[in-house]
Amino acid sequence: MSTNENKDQFRPNDHDNDHFLLTTVVGSYPKPKWLNRAKELYQDPDHGFDEDDYQEAKDDAARLITDEHERAGLDVVVDGEMRRNEMVEFFAHRIDGYEFNGPVKVWGHNYFDKPSVVSEVEYDESWLVDEYEFTADASDRPVKVPITGPYTLANWSFNEAYDDDDELTLELADLVNEEIEKLVDAGARYIQIDEPALATTPDDHAIVGEALEHIVEDIPEEVRIGLHVCYGDYSRIYPEILEFPVDEFDLELANGDYDQLEVFKDPEFTADLALGVTDVHVAEVESVEQIEQNIQKGLEIVPPEQLVVSPDCGVKLLPREVAYGKMANMVEAARNVEVKLDAGEIDIERETPAPADD
Repeated sequence: MSTNENKDQFRPNDHDNDHFLLTTVVGSYPKPKWLNRAKELYQDPDHGFDEDDYQEAKDDAARLITDEHERAGLDVVVDGEMRRNEMVEFFAHRIDGYEFNGPVKVWGHNYFDKPSVVSEVEYDESWLVDEYEFTADASDRPVKVPITGPYTLANWSFNEAYDDDDELTLELADLVNEEIEKLVDAGARYIQIDEPALATTPDDHAIVGEALEHIVEDIPEEVRIGLHVCYGDYSRIYPEILEFPVDEFDLELANGDYDQLEVFKDPEFTADLALGVTDVHVAEVESVEQIEQNIQKGLEIVPPEQLVVSPDCGVKLLPREVAYGKMANMVEAARNVEVKLDAGEIDIERETPAPADD
């Protein structure tokens, strides 16, 4: 299956425009305030709010946010990660070999419950299949499944069991592969690997690529695999990342006002580009016109058939009404750009750069 066919499988049947810029989100979304309150009640031993009550609250929140994504008009939805607390901690609790010894300070007044790998990591029960099946049942639209990648799971943990982090990364990659196989069996066709640690340690792109080879082994070609890498100096990992076995790179560029856009123009960007077109670090809703301009910046790198539209990163730290506004305006902007592309009003001729291996 070609990259274009891989993307077009998510094109809605009632899509009016000839061009199709797939719209989606990276993953996290602001939790309803009452869900945080439900968690507090559940953790209070003196309160009668039990496991079933808390599960019902998470289910309700997942339905609510999935519906919010639909109302915003997104082509591919997630549940906003309503059942997840933190992107490493959530998975570490579900992988044999990890243990927790209390939070560590990471920056300012922020703390992270950083886990330790104290024995060989092993796969036990599925991590995300129930979450995926619930979201797929709650929505008529395709569902994307974000999953923290093995490099970040290793890099953001204390390694007390393996000779080095590379060995741990590859062991975790095999576990991620096992989980993705179960997700595929359950019907998932869009998987996003989150590797924020790559941008902070870019010299390790080779081990990330090797881990991805482990992850996609035996995964059918119709399953779309994306890689999300937020912030950082992309010039230190490009064009090497083009060798990664993924269909799509999801990159944070709006926050830097597209200063790094030139990085991806030469050599030729051969994968699909999921371009961040709204800044998740700014609690203001960009206008539709501004987002249209941002989308067109992506057309300087790839043709329309290789462009996906998304926010820079997860939007969980924004006020919920701001997050929704950004999503709704983003979808409207994408549809407007499609209309202009259909009418030939946007010049998409680009200088053809040399391939990466030249």
